[in-house]
Amino acid sequence: MTDGGRTREQDAEAAAARQREEADVSGIGLDERRGRMLSLIKEREFVPVTELSDRFGISEVTVRSDLAALASLGQIHRIRGGAIPRGELGQERPFEESEAAYADEKRAIGRAAAELLSDGESVIVDVGTTAVAAARAIVARDDLKDVVVFTNGLKTALALEPAIPRLSVVVSGGTLRPLQHSLVEPMATRILDGELSVATVFLGCNGVHPDAGITNVNLPEAHVKQRMLKSARRKVVLADGSKIGRIALSQLCGIDEIDLLITGESASLAVVEALREHGCEVRVAR
Repeated sequence: MTDGGRTREQDAEAAAARQREEADVSGIGLDERRGRMLSLIKEREFVPVTELSDRFGISEVTVRSDLAALASLGQIHRIRGGAIPRGELGQERPFEESEAAYADEKRAIGRAAAELLSDGESVIVDVGTTAVAAARAIVARDDLKDVVVFTNGLKTALALEPAIPRLSVVVSGGTLRPLQHSLVEPMATRILDGELSVATVFLGCNGVHPDAGITNVNLPEAHVKQRMLKSARRKVVLADGSKIGRIALSQLCGIDEIDLLITGESASLAVVEALREHGCEVRVAR
């Protein structure tokens, strides 16, 4: 039984009836509608549920049902608020392979991030090559003292080590992922699940998109990143230009949930402008 005494079979019949009624209203059958949705998603790379609802004249509940069906066939990936085509996820590269890519941009982004910190502040510094660039820039600020840095990245922690005891470096613990030398669940978020409240988080990611938000390719790391965001009062995303306009598998948060995006000069000007139109503050580091 379900709520109100209805059976699951009755709910399924009601859902099927609603879809048939909406197919009649939209003037196209179920299979054709889903085919058109799939074509649109492949063409646009990301399409929100709300837009599909308006375009086909159907409820958002029915849109989600259609997207779930397409996802079950392996044709799309569902992310919060919409869907992306199957081929848009990209492949995660090892830390050592990606470190040299956009290296100058990452150093500039790291310097811009480090400039945001003040004496006595607490900060979470994420995993990844851009986060490590920020860690090195924090170390280079020899005027900075009494800063507590939390991280789940072994590379990040080692980059910060030369500044001890000016900095206190706290490593989260957890299960080691060799690809990024990161610490993930189990055990990675225990320090974040308590009463920890830090001033700032410097968050890495694989994609920044005006509609899809901040996304990441790896699910175990994405879970830790989401907890980092909840633990910080100021949320700063660090992303070189190659990440701007891209979408990865797991959404970390919406564009409106971050305080600042720091990116590089190679970022698409059109996407940067679209992000700003969505209310996101964007700083291009030079």
